[in-house]
Amino acid sequence: MKESWSSLDNFEPNFRPLVVIELAKSTKDETREWLTRRISDKKANGDDNQSFLTMAECQYIIKHELENLRAKDEKIIPGYPQAKLYPGKSIVRRLLTNGILIQIFPLHDQEELKKLRHTWYGRVKIGYQPLDEIRCYFGETIALYFGFLEYFTFALVPMAVIGIPYYVFAWEDYDKYVMFATFNLLWSTVILEVWKRLCAVMTYRWGTLLMKRQFEEPRPGFHGVLGVNPVTGREEPVYSSIRRQLRIYLVSLPFVCLCLYFSLYVMMIYFDLEQWALDYHKENESNFSSLMLFVPSIIYAIVIEIMNRIYRYAAEFLTSWENHRLESSYQNHLILKVLVFNFLNCFASLFYIAFVLFDMKLLRQSLATLLITSQILNQFAEAFLPYWLQKRHKKRMKKKMYSQKTDTDLSLVEQVNLEKEMGTYFGTFDDYLELFLQFGYVSLFSCVYPLAAVFAVLNNITEIYSDALKMCRVYKRPFAEPTANIGVWQLAFETMSVISVVTNCILIGMSPQVNALFPDSKMDLILTVAFVEHMLLAMKFVMAFVIPDKPRDIQIKLARLEFESLEALKQQVRTGKIRSSTEPLSSGEYSHLCL
Repeated sequence: MKESWSSLDNFEPNFRPLVVIELAKSTKDETREWLTRRISDKKANGDDNQSFLTMAECQYIIKHELENLRAKDEKIIPGYPQAKLYPGKSIVRRLLTNGILIQIFPLHDQEELKKLRHTWYGRVKIGYQPLDEIRCYFGETIALYFGFLEYFTFALVPMAVIGIPYYVFAWEDYDKYVMFATFNLLWSTVILEVWKRLCAVMTYRWGTLLMKRQFEEPRPGFHGVLGVNPVTGREEPVYSSIRRQLRIYLVSLPFVCLCLYFSLYVMMIYFDLEQWALDYHKENESNFSSLMLFVPSIIYAIVIEIMNRIYRYAAEFLTSWENHRLESSYQNHLILKVLVFNFLNCFASLFYIAFVLFDMKLLRQSLATLLITSQILNQFAEAFLPYWLQKRHKKRMKKKMYSQKTDTDLSLVEQVNLEKEMGTYFGTFDDYLELFLQFGYVSLFSCVYPLAAVFAVLNNITEIYSDALKMCRVYKRPFAEPTANIGVWQLAFETMSVISVVTNCILIGMSPQVNALFPDSKMDLILTVAFVEHMLLAMKFVMAFVIPDKPRDIQIKLARLEFESLEALKQQVRTGKIRSSTEPLSSGEYSHLCL
């Protein structure tokens, strides 16, 4: 723990802190002593398993214990009578909201980080990422993201390879895109099913495949009256589910609907600009007027990115205000809010152009502009700009440290002071969201713009290196989080693939080739397209059912593990060594179970 920068000279020579707790410089001594005592009491209940656990796992346990420091009999924070406490209130959150606690973050392991950087992005190579090493250093959640990013990039290659000749040799021949759209439907289904199998293999190897969430403890931001959990028997905050539902349906839902309406209003302004640019081009017929045709789409793409980021902050505030007990529930509600808005904001204009205006040329132009502009903005905002700012800060900090001529361990002092000013990595949410929108651009309308997959592959190759760079050089080391899969994002991608079946079937039905088969009756055409769409959806769900989520060898290993666990349980029952079902677990034991 680090309380203030002036206390660095009290470190033992061989002491390497795992987690830094930065308190405000004006923090009173009695507050420091009280917080130190509460943390020490928490530590006394746990076991010392540093030789068994990785550094990332130790940091996760520390985070878990700090987040579950809750007030018991205290009414105020010592030294700050205005900072009220009540039984069950999170001490860390109260310290943060009152400005006493600045931040908590885990320190990088410089030796391990140097090795990881060398094997991960230190040299340009065509090969797989060191996912096991990433998992050991950053945890399963981040390792799974990079595993999915790598897999999705490879999965896009067939679409890109097929899309290039379609673009080169059949740019205006819309009829030939029928086969491309059909391949798109099968591709979007197969890659998601194969990913679930690969994910099961990785998480089984990492030991998190069977991780259960039934006994997940309350999230740090959850507040309520202190009560007793009827399942675990432990004290924890209690909050009425009716009040939460009222907040969701009477406040959050109307707000989301209002934002969706505003997004549609902005979309109509975009179409007015498109019409203005088209009229301007018809009047002037010059190179400048030709370039002006792309300006509305570029402006709209920038506005979309701005609106998405503003809405994200509002969605986080609302979801936190809803006061969800579990982190998984909080994430599900947040992702749902953000996905609905982002889907409408990014794709509504494309649906309008395709199925209302029936303008395939404008659809190609808008899709290409939105895809490429969003990728450039994301790369600049997420990696290159933070990296440049971090390099500038690092140079200034080194000059300041050496000018002070401190007598303490300069490497540790320098490391702590550098890392405390680094940006905070807020999780894989934005990274998955970017891939989700990219998947939508490729699967929904790529039959009219086959190069979408090509640009997606090129973006993801640079994304792998830029994301690795920002994880190792730009952001503070995030706390590791164990996980068994990519969570609700799997459902989001599968939902997008279902929507892509509908859109591609309609686009196929709109092609001149298919229309020529029904010259007399449009109703027959509509019924045929609907029948084919239902058949493809049925085939999609059959494939999802037939392809097992776990490979056969993993299923056998899990069955053997369950059998051995039951045998061990029977043996403990016979010898009388099994724990009584009414005896609660200690906090240290519970922390290890959470891993």
